[in-house]
Amino acid sequence: MPEGAPSPRDDLLARAVVWFAEHGVGDTSLRTLADGIGTSHRMLIYHFGSRTGLLAAVVEAVERAERHALLELTAAHDPFEAGAAFWARVADRAEVFAPLFFELSSHAMRARPHADPLRRWLDGGWTTALRDAYAAAGAPPALAATLALQSLAMARGLLFELAVTGDRDAADAAMARWTAAVRRDLEEPVRP
Repeated sequence: MPEGAPSPRDDLLARAVVWFAEHGVGDTSLRTLADGIGTSHRMLIYHFGSRTGLLAAVVEAVERAERHALLELTAAHDPFEAGAAFWARVADRAEVFAPLFFELSSHAMRARPHADPLRRWLDGGWTTALRDAYAAAGAPPALAATLALQSLAMARGLLFELAVTGDRDAADAAMARWTAAVRRDLEEPVRP
């Protein structure tokens, strides 16, 4: 395998993520998925063990990519610039990946084993990263925690609306308005 080339498992996983993003997870069998991505169900079993193992790998891959992007942006940018860049990333990919995100999130809500990594990240990963970004911008701890939760709710709601309606301009305008409100909250002096 050439240096830098993905392993056969990683290649299959990448193709599975794209296929699920286009078709949804539903009750897709390994045979159906294998036919869709140009492999055999035996190769999927070899690399992932089972449908549950494959779904766990898909969830982990999607979650890891988004977490990496968010953490990289918050570490390298002003929190407002990072937030705008992350929103643009998510919104640009909403048509393809939002349905997969919400479907897999429903699996996490139902405590399906393959969605455990996503459940853990949804439970605290996003709020922790956002809270830390707001704290770095000068928000007191209680305000940073509240803004993190509100921002997460706003982003998920707007992502859902964007995926359903396709109205990017409205979603972007709502996010810009939310960002301006947060900026005002952070600029106001803390009252005793």
